[in-house]
Amino acid sequence: MSALPFPLAEAPDHLTSELGRKLFAGEVDFVKGVVAMSGLPPADRMEVCFAGRSNVGKSSLINALTGRKNLARASNTPGRTQEINYFALGDVSFLVDLPGYGYANAPLPVVEKWQKLLKQYLSGRQTLRRAFVLIDSRHGVKPVDEEIMALLDSAAVVFQCVLTKTDKLKKGEFDRMLAQVRGALSRHPAAYPEIIATSSEKGEGIATLRSIIATLD
Repeated sequence: MSALPFPLAEAPDHLTSELGRKLFAGEVDFVKGVVAMSGLPPADRMEVCFAGRSNVGKSSLINALTGRKNLARASNTPGRTQEINYFALGDVSFLVDLPGYGYANAPLPVVEKWQKLLKQYLSGRQTLRRAFVLIDSRHGVKPVDEEIMALLDSAAVVFQCVLTKTDKLKKGEFDRMLAQVRGALSRHPAAYPEIIATSSEKGEGIATLRSIIATLD
């Protein structure tokens, strides 16, 4: 069986781009931080979640998507946020920010508690339509990323790879990184066969990601 090619997602057409723009131009509100499954908001709408290593640029990406500078708080301390943070896009959908993983400084009980909550969330949230796994393009897929992808495989949650900080790479570096990421994704059955390349700083790929979220059923 040949590996999936995992092409880069193309820029959306005007109609789809407008759907994405309108979804994120509307009201965006922080709902709550969740530390246990019992605290999840009602499953009354579609939701997507964002997962990634600490300092992968997740907060910056969420802020770029929503056009709000401080909606998701960036932290220079890896592993500081230990909550599942819910944001509402009007009354249409939830955007879910998962805690950063792969940090070394958090106490083991904290890590174990987070891992348990993450597994419960991924396997038990019926309204979760897609997980977006963020990969720092400067580093490619690391073993800890493979772990989260394997967890998504076992939970049968479709996940899509989002490359962050692509503006930091030269063309040759980007091509080598992309080949490594494609090889890693080919080993995961839950991986959606398309990669989104983004730069929160330059705004690259933001319209594409907005449109993909806006067109999920």
